[in-house]
Amino acid sequence: MKANNNSRREFIKNSTTAAAGFMIVPRYVLGGVGYTAPSDRLNIAAIGAGGKGHSDIINAWSNGVNNVVALCDVDINMAQGAREKFPKAKFYKDYRQMLEQQSDIDAVTISAPDHIHGVAAMAAMQMGKHVYVQKPLTHNIAEARKLTESAREYKIVSQMGNQGASNPGQEQMAKWYDAGLIGEVHTVHVWTNRPVWPQGIPVPTEYPPRPEHLSASDWDLFIGPAQIVDYHPLYHPFKWRGWWNFGTGALGDMGCHLIDVPFRLLHLGYPTEVECSVGQVFKRDWVPEYIPEGCPPSSSVQLKFDATDKNPRSIKFNWSDGGIRPFHPDLIPADHDLGEEGSGNGVIIEGTKGVMTCGTYGRVPRLYTTDGDYREMEENFESANPYIDMPEFGHQHAWGEACKAGYMSKEHKSLTSSFDYAGPMTETVLMGNLAIRSYALRDKKNNYPGRKKLLWDGENMKITNFEEANQYVGREYRDGWSMG
Repeated sequence: MKANNNSRREFIKNSTTAAAGFMIVPRYVLGGVGYTAPSDRLNIAAIGAGGKGHSDIINAWSNGVNNVVALCDVDINMAQGAREKFPKAKFYKDYRQMLEQQSDIDAVTISAPDHIHGVAAMAAMQMGKHVYVQKPLTHNIAEARKLTESAREYKIVSQMGNQGASNPGQEQMAKWYDAGLIGEVHTVHVWTNRPVWPQGIPVPTEYPPRPEHLSASDWDLFIGPAQIVDYHPLYHPFKWRGWWNFGTGALGDMGCHLIDVPFRLLHLGYPTEVECSVGQVFKRDWVPEYIPEGCPPSSSVQLKFDATDKNPRSIKFNWSDGGIRPFHPDLIPADHDLGEEGSGNGVIIEGTKGVMTCGTYGRVPRLYTTDGDYREMEENFESANPYIDMPEFGHQHAWGEACKAGYMSKEHKSLTSSFDYAGPMTETVLMGNLAIRSYALRDKKNNYPGRKKLLWDGENMKITNFEEANQYVGREYRDGWSMG
């Protein structure tokens, strides 16, 4: 099967060149204006076809530039829209069966819950499929490192679904920074108004029956590599984000959209330390409690990074969620929003000569300098992104074109969030979650080291001053599920 797929990808890559040796008449003349030869189409499949998966597969399809040949979702109701859009695509509930049985798949979009990202992407890459994986890339740090290394090993064209990476707003901010307008960066603030789903709530103890369309085997597929729990509407659909068994909380949901901006701009690497505080819930008798199975209602995290080739200073990197935002730096007028309109989500990058801000995806970039200069996005800014007018800045379309061009082609090298970049950035996001999950751990002396500063050895993926915290670097997988 792998040999057949590799041969087909080489055919896609080389067919236009080969055809040029046999015919002089252009293909568009033979097929009509707008004609696309079948050899120029990518055969793509979706693992997770509802919600964000629906828009991801449509954007990768690119109005018929590519073929959608298969759809996979454990919940047939969630996939209904995609099935109506692509009635010829074969439908599956188990992505493992889809990959084994359908040999014509060239590439897959993976937009399932977070705990499925790593195992599904690894299975696809091992079978020679290119992968587009929704943010966060994985459920834990070890998975992110594994996918990054495996994409190189299997020579796979990869892209993570943080579409703001393709937004020209980030290019504008890079232009200001590279011109030295804010000087050397020393502090970064990133925040979100998420969660907008239940978090910090007790684990369900009473379980209603499953919906009629969701069988026991469907629910088992939803659980996948995670620990077994009974069905509950607090887990599916969508609310899985607030439970560590499946999701990665507000950080996992929005961190890859927001942290992406300073991480890319400053060429950040692995953080060296992390510290956090979390919001707690009150139960009976007004006693505060931390619920370890679920993400907290709010959190505050500080990471530290060493100087980089783009910034000669070490950086304090502050994250907050649950509606907690930073205060106005002195250079930003009191009546200006922070980040995006309403100040609900945003990024502030503070330097020795000025401040830059933006919202989610790098939108509404603004510059404030100590000499009184104020700038917004330049009118008629020339972006390097050739697909800027396509949905989500052409993020999925660019991946499809890179898949057809091949691994390490110029198209692949121009992708804004291949795993070489997205893997380390996701590790930073999940580093915050490691600290949050460690918050309630006790050591042998019944102390709470997780509530203190944790020191991180990024190369070896290890907390060096609190061994118990390292249980959250990876996870244990259920039988039948693994990272390969």
